[in-house]
Amino acid sequence: MNASNFNSHESILLRILWMVVFVVVWQVAEIVLVVVVLVQLGYRLVYGAPSLSLMSFGDSLSQFLAHIGRFGTFHTDQKPWPFADWPAPRAPEGEAPHTVPAARHPVRDEEPKR
Repeated sequence: MNASNFNSHESILLRILWMVVFVVVWQVAEIVLVVVVLVQLGYRLVYGAPSLSLMSFGDSLSQFLAHIGRFGTFHTDQKPWPFADWPAPRAPEGEAPHTVPAARHPVRDEEPKR
C-alpha cells in the first residue's frame, strides 16, 4: 500500500466516522424540528399567525439538516455546524408572522422626590 492509498483510506475512515456522528445529530435535530412544528402549530392556532422566532429557527434547522444530507451524500466536503457557521434564516415565504406591538412606556414622573 503506497502513501497515497494510505491517506485516502485514512480520510475515508475519518469521513465515515463523521457521517456516523452526523447521523446521530440528524436524529436529535429531527426530534427538535418535530417539536418546533408542533409548537408553531399551537402558536398559529392561538394567535392566528405563526411566530417569527419559530419560523426563523425552523428555517435555520432545516438548512442545517440539508447540510448534513449534502455532507453525507458526498455533495460537499464541508462539515455542518459546528464546523461551519449556523445557517442564517431566510425571509419567510408563507404566512406573515404574528407581531406583538411595542409596549408603551409609562410617562415618567419628572417631579422631584421629597
